[in-house]
Amino acid sequence: MLIDLDHAISAGDAHARLVAQGFVTLAPAALARLVGHGVDELAALTPSWDDLVPDRYLRDGGHYRWRRHGCGILDVSRARFDDVPHRAHWQSTDYNALHGGLERWFEPLAPALASAPAWRDLVVRLGVSFAAVRSPDGGRWFVETHPFRIDTSDGVGRPTPEGAHRDGVDFVAVILIGRSAITGGETRVFEADGARGVRFTLDAPWSALLLDDTRVIHESTPIQPTDGRPGHRDTLVITYRAGGFQAPPA
Repeated sequence: MLIDLDHAISAGDAHARLVAQGFVTLAPAALARLVGHGVDELAALTPSWDDLVPDRYLRDGGHYRWRRHGCGILDVSRARFDDVPHRAHWQSTDYNALHGGLERWFEPLAPALASAPAWRDLVVRLGVSFAAVRSPDGGRWFVETHPFRIDTSDGVGRPTPEGAHRDGVDFVAVILIGRSAITGGETRVFEADGARGVRFTLDAPWSALLLDDTRVIHESTPIQPTDGRPGHRDTLVITYRAGGFQAPPA
């Protein structure tokens, strides 16, 4: 089944759909209304995706992924987001069969991006919206931010080389920053404990997919170049987890 992005959805409707089906899609204008910044203010963050660095940890032998990484703690009741000292990104093999069990030290976010008001309000207001669906214990979300670029320098780029997966968190926001000279990159969302699923393509810059990671699994299909020239797909993934960051067993 194909679905369309909702251009007119309200914050209340987004909440209701997330509760009802475990995911909701937002057109750029709807995301902008949710976070309190215009699409033009969000788009002003886009040049930061030209400053990502190669992912040195790809275990499939590819060289198609560029990224940075940031972490912080969101106090929901105060709508306050505080950065924490730079740390490794870690997932168990239960959630990432390809890269699980590995401490991955990615380069931190560029200071100009991490301090931008639109960036910080994006992180905060998405987290507050998720807390309206399911409040985190202690009123705090442990947040990880991942700006990605997937390119076609290898001929094929894989947004989710681990396949259909959960991230091991409570909620996930996947935001398309832009696409250039590619085909593919279709998003697929499936029930974690059922057979139903949907597929669609995020193609408008700053359109978004919001997921309840406890209820659904997701993936994006590989991308290929068009017109014989290299292309890329830029996204921002933000995860919200209660109780602490994912970390290796003590």
